Amino acid sequence: MPDPRGGTTRAPVRQTFITAALVALAILAFAGNSLLTRQALAGGAIAPGPFVGLRLASGAVLLALLLARRPGEILPRRADLPGIGALLLYALAFTWAYLGLGASTGALILFSSVQLTLVLLAHLHGTRLSGREGAGMVLALAGLALLLAPGLTAPPLWAALLMALAGVGWGLYTLLGRGAVNPLALTARNFIGAAPVGLLLLLLGLTRSGPLQLEGVLLAIASGALTSGIGYALWYAVLPRLSVAMAGSAQLLVPLVTAAGGVLWLGEPLTVRFVLVCLLILTGIWLTRRPPAKPAITPVHEPD
Repeated sequence: MPDPRGGTTRAPVRQTFITAALVALAILAFAGNSLLTRQALAGGAIAPGPFVGLRLASGAVLLALLLARRPGEILPRRADLPGIGALLLYALAFTWAYLGLGASTGALILFSSVQLTLVLLAHLHGTRLSGREGAGMVLALAGLALLLAPGLTAPPLWAALLMALAGVGWGLYTLLGRGAVNPLALTARNFIGAAPVGLLLLLLGLTRSGPLQLEGVLLAIASGALTSGIGYALWYAVLPRLSVAMAGSAQLLVPLVTAAGGVLWLGEPLTVRFVLVCLLILTGIWLTRRPPAKPAITPVHEPD
């Protein structure tokens, strides 16, 4: 029976508000990874090696603390090695790419590469592309070609290729994590497994460049512990409440939020060419989203 005080109507509204808030915070965290990385590297506050080392290490510590009551679930296993490798590929390529890319351009290339990688992998495993998905692929690739075409606003090709490689790494990481019983624990194991390589990069950076600047250290820790660690925790908390299509659509907002942050925080220019590229790529990626066959959702790992 309906609650005379309106309980049956308040609960769904409250749940909807909580879900929307968690999604918004997760999107801000994912966009923050690009903004923090670009700010740290563009200003010379830290070198790429120490940055990625501190990011992986601080993310591992934060995720381990979140699962401190279940220590057995965060010890890396042999089965985690492919995921650890994919995470390292993403983190290394992502970081070095931001030596030459703006935050908004990098996020756009990254998310495009992730989604296109997933579509291509599905096709290679026997999932035929529909006409709608094929048109979306062509549109997204046309947008990327326009972004990389020679001109005053075209990003360096080497940096764009590195970010595309980062997207491939994250796409593989997503595929490897599909169907995980506890995706947060799996993410913690992957970060903990990747942390030794990160610490090695940190030590090598210290021997070459000497003591680190406080600003660079804080930006790297914020990227690892806050926008990566807490961002993942928020995303996994909200995923069960979303349909597959809704989760995919929400991720498409990240490049737009990053672009806004790049303009407002980092002072990056917003050109007509970039706006047109955004429209082409995001429309194309949206067309490649395959509607879910059933309401259940498979956890998806989001990019840093």
